[in-house]
Amino acid sequence: MTGNVAQDELELVDRWWRAANYLSVGQIYLRSNPLLRKPLAAEDTKSRLLGHWGTTPGLNFVYAHLNRLIRRDAQEMLFVAGPGHGGPAVVANAWLEGTYSEIYGHVGNDETGMAELFRQFSYPGGIPSHAAPETPGSISEGGELGYALAHAYGSVFDNPQLVTAVVIGDGEAETGPLAASWHSHNFLDPATDGAVLPILHLNGYKIANPTILARMPEGQLEQLLRGYGHEPHFVTVTDADNTAQAHRDFAAALEECLAEIGAIQDSRRGTAEGAATDGDGAAPRWPMIVLRSPKGWTGPKIVDGQQVEGTWRSHQVPLAEVRTNPEHLQQLEEWLQSYRPDELFDGDGRLRPDIAEAAPTGDFRMSATPHANGGLLRRALELPSYGAHAVEVPEPGTERISPMITLGSWMRDVISLNMENFRLFGPDETASNRLQNVYEVTDKVWQYRIDDADEHLARSGRVLEVLSEHLCQGWLEGYLLSGRHGVFSCYEAFIHIVDSMFNQHAKWLKVHRKLPWRQPVASLNYLLSSHVWQQDHNGFSHQDPGFIDHAVNKKAEVIRVYLPPDVNTLLSVMEHCLASTDYVNIVVSGKQPSPTWLGPADAANHCQRGLGIWGFAGSEVSGEEPDVVLACAGDVPTVETVAAAELLKRGVPGLKVRVVNVVDLMRLQDASEHPHGLPASDFDGIFTPDKPVIFAYHGYPALIHRLTYRRTNQEGLHVRGYKEEGTTTTPFDMAMLNGIDRFQLAIDAIDRVPGLAEKHSLVRQSLQDRRMQAREHTRIHGEDPEDLRNWTLGGSS
Repeated sequence: MTGNVAQDELELVDRWWRAANYLSVGQIYLRSNPLLRKPLAAEDTKSRLLGHWGTTPGLNFVYAHLNRLIRRDAQEMLFVAGPGHGGPAVVANAWLEGTYSEIYGHVGNDETGMAELFRQFSYPGGIPSHAAPETPGSISEGGELGYALAHAYGSVFDNPQLVTAVVIGDGEAETGPLAASWHSHNFLDPATDGAVLPILHLNGYKIANPTILARMPEGQLEQLLRGYGHEPHFVTVTDADNTAQAHRDFAAALEECLAEIGAIQDSRRGTAEGAATDGDGAAPRWPMIVLRSPKGWTGPKIVDGQQVEGTWRSHQVPLAEVRTNPEHLQQLEEWLQSYRPDELFDGDGRLRPDIAEAAPTGDFRMSATPHANGGLLRRALELPSYGAHAVEVPEPGTERISPMITLGSWMRDVISLNMENFRLFGPDETASNRLQNVYEVTDKVWQYRIDDADEHLARSGRVLEVLSEHLCQGWLEGYLLSGRHGVFSCYEAFIHIVDSMFNQHAKWLKVHRKLPWRQPVASLNYLLSSHVWQQDHNGFSHQDPGFIDHAVNKKAEVIRVYLPPDVNTLLSVMEHCLASTDYVNIVVSGKQPSPTWLGPADAANHCQRGLGIWGFAGSEVSGEEPDVVLACAGDVPTVETVAAAELLKRGVPGLKVRVVNVVDLMRLQDASEHPHGLPASDFDGIFTPDKPVIFAYHGYPALIHRLTYRRTNQEGLHVRGYKEEGTTTTPFDMAMLNGIDRFQLAIDAIDRVPGLAEKHSLVRQSLQDRRMQAREHTRIHGEDPEDLRNWTLGGSS
């Protein structure tokens, strides 16, 4: 025995590690001759050498050791590779476990399959170099660094049986999102959640520079990690050639960490208090490992007279000239032979049976765990009745209700019906966004001290609030990709903080959707409120509707954007979004009381159509073409558009005004551009092929022109929207500052309908006067005029 681990077990781990390292090097370099049956020739290597060796042997080392404990304890475990550019490691282990060949039949588990495994890596028509969606067992690509630890925590929420081992590269540890992620354990309930085992892998270097944590004195690093609330276990490889000692040290640390995790969970489960904290309010101190090993471990030590192993030079391809430099080719062959492949693979190129025993079986394989293919575990939400929460609308535009307060009651029931697979994430804004009714059935999870003045904090809860949009996004992504459902509620302007994280998730979904073995996962739902047009407590810094512009750059089959104009349409849209899969849904709604337009049935029909003509708001004559179309998308633009139509009805009798409301923004695109796109004939029938269209839009005007650039009447389209004019001011003043107010929209119609400006110059002038009077009123009284604040359709205006 070596400590508590038998020597023969560690020898088996070492053989697995060598096999994984061999396969990893082969993926980076070889296109043929996978088992070196003949002397290695230049033509056996790839012409373009792409990949990252430096982090790969460390990932293989950790993976091999985790497998030993999975086998012994029948432990459900998920592996997250923070240094996702170490993709060769994750792919190699999936092939060794047999999962890769089960999924991709053309990459068999023999020599021919090994040759294809090597050839396809970072190769045209092959697979990416990262732990991408194509990689079995992955939920975190790791191409863009910073999100691995948040993804890991998201995966274990409500998964009490799961341990997620996450390897954090020391380069990734320098990112802001990762730094915030160390606080995630404060939101983990040991009684009902699983556990995360962070493994901070310090190999010393990034691409070309040393890393901060690797150079930090160990005592200071220990203080830092303990300050975050972890119990670090240090494993340092002091002699790169003494791999036996490294195995012994890491195995012992892993044993201790798993035992500590079990002790924490045992002490918190089966008690009424659940995750009770210590007397000083400290949350459980969760174990973690700090593994110091050489970058490029087991690779070439010296290349062209310069040290490579243990330096930044091993980050990508240590031997870069194998096709043109015979010395490099010889070193590559010696490197591959150093793993003694004849001891690892039999005459057919299959992993030898005694080594294959190191792999767990079935779903216990980390490459085959259903937790990394969450659609296998996803259960459809039980959604409360839309009709039970929808409001009656006796007359359009005569009553005001807060859409978000009503939605909060509906989401309360969503949570109540789905206490094990739905969570609400947000950066300290649940109540601010008027969703506070959810606290009637749940709390905000919190593991540190709870004071008497605190409200709705508890050791367990369905709401996670932390003032880090990165954490909210990362947790939710991990939660969704492991088979659950959720909503990210955020101030509209600050969702931009996760622009890049959104990019990565949308890219993941784009690829994921095309892989038949990956099952559909719940959509990522953004609920954006406290939006640009209603920032009563805040100003210019909180006014930015541009996340939509950013989002629609992604693939059309993934992106959905909804701008419900009132409470019932918001309920209908959210019901649809929470039932959907494999999308990113963006829903924008104000939180202040706003007019109700459509009753329950009409609202559902309107959302099903995505857009529609509002006969009650316009002045069309049946059977005749309209003179002008007033279109709108967004709750505030809708109010101003309907009010503008009313002004025109009264001021320009006989003018035929059509009002069109758009709730599904992607309906504006052509059917050839987006699955929700409106066919050209339908679009022309609604917006007309040649009449002026005045479009009041929630966001930046250019997006509407972009979405409609293929449309017949593009030249007749005039868009009003946010144009970066903002401050702390009244709602109507915000509309005036940006030109979407009712008076300006009515003026635009008069200016664009041929002949109106000449005939109705007095009406136009009166509209300009009323605009100036409203502006003056705000400057004198600090609020909008009463007739604008409390405007109703059909009332005095």
